Amino acid sequence: MTISNKLTAAILVLFGLAACETIEGAGRDIEDTGEAITDASQNAQ
Repeated sequence: MTISNKLTAAILVLFGLAACETIEGAGRDIEDTGEAITDASQNAQ
């Protein structure tokens, strides 16, 4: 494997890891928003 192939593979792995962290964070944000909406609707009743 040449140096450029290794570098390309490493960059792809790093982008993949960054995407997973971003998606995980978005999932937490969506979950928190849902909980806030649920709490607000229960308080309104």
